[in-house]
Amino acid sequence: MITVCLNEANFEYDIHSLVKAFYPGEDVKVFADLEKICGLEQDTPPLFRLEVYYHRGLPYGSGDSIEIHLLENPWKGREDGKSPYQVNAQEDGESLYPVKTSSKIPADFEDRSDTKNRLKRCLYRLLSEYSRQNLPWGTLTGIRPTKIPMSMLEGGKDKDYIRTYMAKTYLTSQQKIDLSIEIAERERELLGKIDYKDGYSLYVGIPFCPSICSYCSFSSSPIGLWESKVDTYLDALEREIDFTADAFAHKKLNTIYIGGGTPTTLSPEQLERLLTKLEECFDFSCLLEYTVEAGRPDSITKDKLKVLREHNVSRISINPQTMNQETLDMIGRRHTVGQTVDSFWLARENGFDNINMDLILGLPGEEIEDVRHTMEKIQELSPDNLTIHSLAIKRAAKLNMFPEDYAGMKMTNSWQMIDMTAEYAGKLGLLPYYLYRQKNMAGNFENVGYASPGKAGLYNILIMEEVQSIAALGAGSISKMVEPGRKIARCENVKDVAQYIERVDEMIGRKRILFEE
Repeated sequence: MITVCLNEANFEYDIHSLVKAFYPGEDVKVFADLEKICGLEQDTPPLFRLEVYYHRGLPYGSGDSIEIHLLENPWKGREDGKSPYQVNAQEDGESLYPVKTSSKIPADFEDRSDTKNRLKRCLYRLLSEYSRQNLPWGTLTGIRPTKIPMSMLEGGKDKDYIRTYMAKTYLTSQQKIDLSIEIAERERELLGKIDYKDGYSLYVGIPFCPSICSYCSFSSSPIGLWESKVDTYLDALEREIDFTADAFAHKKLNTIYIGGGTPTTLSPEQLERLLTKLEECFDFSCLLEYTVEAGRPDSITKDKLKVLREHNVSRISINPQTMNQETLDMIGRRHTVGQTVDSFWLARENGFDNINMDLILGLPGEEIEDVRHTMEKIQELSPDNLTIHSLAIKRAAKLNMFPEDYAGMKMTNSWQMIDMTAEYAGKLGLLPYYLYRQKNMAGNFENVGYASPGKAGLYNILIMEEVQSIAALGAGSISKMVEPGRKIARCENVKDVAQYIERVDEMIGRKRILFEE
């Protein structure tokens, strides 16, 4: 555990995120309450404590400053049972608190954005010196770091200006600055095809999977438990489809993404029903991309692929996550490496020339040589898209809820692994085209999508950059309306399948309010 005590409640989330980036394995507690901090420390001695003081001087920022102390063991020597806050600051001529390192910087609390950046730079340098490590992304802990160069490019700034700004403001490494600029430039080129004002995208969620993976927290249910209710789910989904098609009849549909879950858990007949319904209700004349996640190899059959091809689905995902069988068994993916290979070549034989494959770094028990083995197998297949995810364990995932089931299994990710996967992507002729990070992602790592020229996933960029409205249908989906000035309004569907079926009219009502605002 690491504790952080503030003299006032301010910038707690930013501090927590940055400390967590340096110490991903530690539980970080941030409070503007010394008594609460000391209570936590009494139960669990911390690795160290940070104390952050916001000193406010004269009006308009004159004399404002931020001071940070790192205390290696604030309870050291307290055999009298007293808490550190119960005694004087000096005892026997020595400081009560064994301060390891400190830093103080000027600030202007009238400028919140600048103050936040100053605070994070000060904290970064202190933690970097203490831990003897640097973070490639510097102080950037948000989920979309490419938004910074993207907005600057759109504002007419050149690449040298962006490099200087990101290095100075966020202490970002040149490698990551160059990567973010490269991706931002590629995104701008791809988004040039998109009609922001009159266009929109459609997401359709199929919340069923062959089995639930241990790292997964998505709104998905085992198909074996819901097989008899799938048609009832499609009945409800069709009601949403009818309403949405009418609401967007004056707009141009640019991309469709059918995700989940695993859409190919549907039978060929159910897939036929769904895709036919979409064709009957929506105008496909402006459609630039049509994606279906066939993610689990154990859900793919020749008949299902035939249905997708007959309905002109242009892009599919076949997601192994790893090509190591022992890991697949451990994380609950009930398919074999051989099924992944067979499904991939079956899709190629059926005419699919834009296939994505997802991989996850940091799965239980996997070291760099295991990842290398996976990349060698992927190189033999040569997919058109490759998405490299860093494991992020959400609260609802089995890995988080039942850690005892994975005791002794080390989950390792590193920048060496990430760099190695980038090298393999380069060997395959794949270029990075989108990047994002997730909450609870250990180590401040990243997810990167790579694609061969002309095969980048437009929907992936749109969902990240939030420049176009997305109508999202099905259990657990979230619709987004992008308003003038890129203000985002959202509405969510309920996650539970049974609740969705029962309350679909309520979901339509929520959309009616969102779409008509």
